[in-house]
Amino acid sequence: MLKAIAIDDERMALEVIKSHAAKVPFISLEAVFSDGIQGLEYQTIQPVDLIFLDINMPDISGIDLMAMLPESTMVIFTTAYSDYAVKGFELNVLDYLLKPFPLSRFLKACQKARELKALQPSAEPESVFIKTSDSQQRINFAELLFCEAAGNYVTLQMEQEKVITRMTFKELEKLLPSYFIRTHRSFMVNKNRIDKIEKHQVQMGGHFIPVSLSYADFL
Repeated sequence: MLKAIAIDDERMALEVIKSHAAKVPFISLEAVFSDGIQGLEYQTIQPVDLIFLDINMPDISGIDLMAMLPESTMVIFTTAYSDYAVKGFELNVLDYLLKPFPLSRFLKACQKARELKALQPSAEPESVFIKTSDSQQRINFAELLFCEAAGNYVTLQMEQEKVITRMTFKELEKLLPSYFIRTHRSFMVNKNRIDKIEKHQVQMGGHFIPVSLSYADFL
């Protein structure tokens, strides 16, 4: 499954992308944005594989925005102006969709993304930015011991500090590497940092994390 977002200042264009994406089984359209800066911020906090990006937008163009993205992010330009095509391919975009584009053309572009993703070596992320009450804080996964959920908030227990963010476990799980596992409906732990496994708990860095029967088999 490829995680994607769409950035376009035209609401109708976003609706078309949402409609097309819903029919492509290997595309998960996580969010859409009519503001380029908001889309860039989302990509910083919750990175996706693919961005459907309009070029001619107010405040910041798609071309300028693309320059701020990680090189690994795949970009498909969506625009009504054919004269941007050459510039788009100079920037090494994955594909160029000229509005209005049918589902068949959209699907072809998405298949390119899937094929390219399959060729990329899989690598676990090393860190992520987490939104706190007043800032964006980098979380290095190697230093993250465990996460504890309480309603719509999650406490991330680091080696030297706690970080609290407004987020659900479902949202958090999308950001964490595969070596973070559930031990309880309210706890996820860094499997690489477990010091001792007991019948009903695990020990890590002086902390004791409960293990429920439904999650015991994953240890």
